[in-house]
Amino acid sequence: MRVVITPEEMYEASLAAARAGRRVGFVPTMGYLHQGHLSLVRAARATSDVVVMSIFVNPLQFGPNEDFARYPRDLARDQALAEQAGVDVLWTPPTEAMYPTPQAVTVDPGPVGAILEGAIRPGHFAGVLTVVLKLFAIVQPRVAVFGRKDAQQAALVRFMVRDFNLAIEIAVAPLVRDVDGLALSSRNVYLDALLRPKALALPRALARGVAAFRAGERKAGSVIAAAWSVLGEVEGVTTEYINVIDPDTFLPSHAATPRSYLAAAIRVGPTRLIDNVILGEGIEGDVRLGGLSE
Repeated sequence: MRVVITPEEMYEASLAAARAGRRVGFVPTMGYLHQGHLSLVRAARATSDVVVMSIFVNPLQFGPNEDFARYPRDLARDQALAEQAGVDVLWTPPTEAMYPTPQAVTVDPGPVGAILEGAIRPGHFAGVLTVVLKLFAIVQPRVAVFGRKDAQQAALVRFMVRDFNLAIEIAVAPLVRDVDGLALSSRNVYLDALLRPKALALPRALARGVAAFRAGERKAGSVIAAAWSVLGEVEGVTTEYINVIDPDTFLPSHAATPRSYLAAAIRVGPTRLIDNVILGEGIEGDVRLGGLSE
């Protein structure tokens, strides 16, 4: 595995791959890798000749009261995991390389960027799309792979690629869950033995919503109410939102369909968690950690 640091090194590596006729697949991450990230590497490998992974904790997408400073970081561990997963080029740019001057121009995420995560975290998606556009410009991938856990992010990236006519295929890999059902996240490291059982209310709530849908409920409000009832039972869990989302527009929908997302965000103590499920697939349709090589 080749490790590159600067944007110039990364651009030259991608240019060399393109000259050799090799298809570049890209997995952008903020590091502290887990099996969810590594599943994206496998997805990129399936359609690419060269797999590039970036590790960059993007300050632009964190608000003033968010966890940028304490976001988990362990570059040595991440390098070992990336190499074991078959990453060909690992790009780890420092902040000053990505933002040598204050960012004068950012990407406006539009109406979808102002709801759900965007409503809770103002400015978040402008920071996400801005850094993703910068990463795309430097890596020049043919395909970029994102995880479904961050479904709103993946939808906005897809819209940006479409609207700006970028010649990049966006692939969204299945959501990966731990053996207990919790969606994998770098922030799960914040959950201690007391908080983790409370966090499991989130996948249970989504499963309750799926059960209502399978029982014939097609009103989004009723599916949401079923999921909300689970979260309301657990002391110490604060629900920020739960909504049925149209998969094409990523806007809230009044009707629940097999393709609809049921998306939610909660706080468990100081830790913020997001999750979603596709109603027609259910949580059992997601990938379990026990089914992946660790």
